[in-house]
Amino acid sequence: MPLTSPRRSGLTDQVIAQLRHQITSGEWPVGTRIPTEPELVELLGVARNTVREAVRALAHNGLLDIRQGSGTYVLATSELAGVMHRRFAGALPRDIAEVRSTLESSAAQWAAQRRTDADLRLLDTLLARREEAWASGDAERFVAADVALHLAVVSASHNEVLIELYADLGHLLRDWVRADVGRELSPERYVDHTRLVEAIRAGDGDRASAEAAAYPFLCSVDEG
Repeated sequence: MPLTSPRRSGLTDQVIAQLRHQITSGEWPVGTRIPTEPELVELLGVARNTVREAVRALAHNGLLDIRQGSGTYVLATSELAGVMHRRFAGALPRDIAEVRSTLESSAAQWAAQRRTDADLRLLDTLLARREEAWASGDAERFVAADVALHLAVVSASHNEVLIELYADLGHLLRDWVRADVGRELSPERYVDHTRLVEAIRAGDGDRASAEAAAYPFLCSVDEG
């Protein structure tokens, strides 16, 4: 949705709402740089101070990251995601692995019981994409593919609360996987996810849960 000039009452709140919409709708994806302050002033038709106050408010809430000399970047897609990013970014790898294991094992068990044909097609596609990304040797491409597969497993659980929670954890999950993988892909860090997808396809909740529960510990090389 294009930005529009807000009404003159409650300008800052209106600008905050518009900028938040650009973020939550995906118009400005996580990791992208938002328009500069002068550009936002022109787009919105408000004073520079109003734009600055709105951007600072969203930065305080954890949605934006203001980097001096570089610009302002989207950090998270919701206030909850921003809070979790600030709160857990420096968490111990062991604690992260335990939380991921708990959430992902439950999601996998429910996915095995509730998955649809469409879910299975998506899992097959993302599993193949993950393997292709590993073969390419591109670490960042592999991180994106791995996270996409994990999110799809959670989505196949059809538990809306868990899906929303994991979506808010998405950016942190990328950071965690990136730390596990390292800057360069190496054979000892590869964990095959084929058995997980097969267990979900077979409707074997216990096996799917066990597979998903083990992955975070296999990947985490630093126990903190």
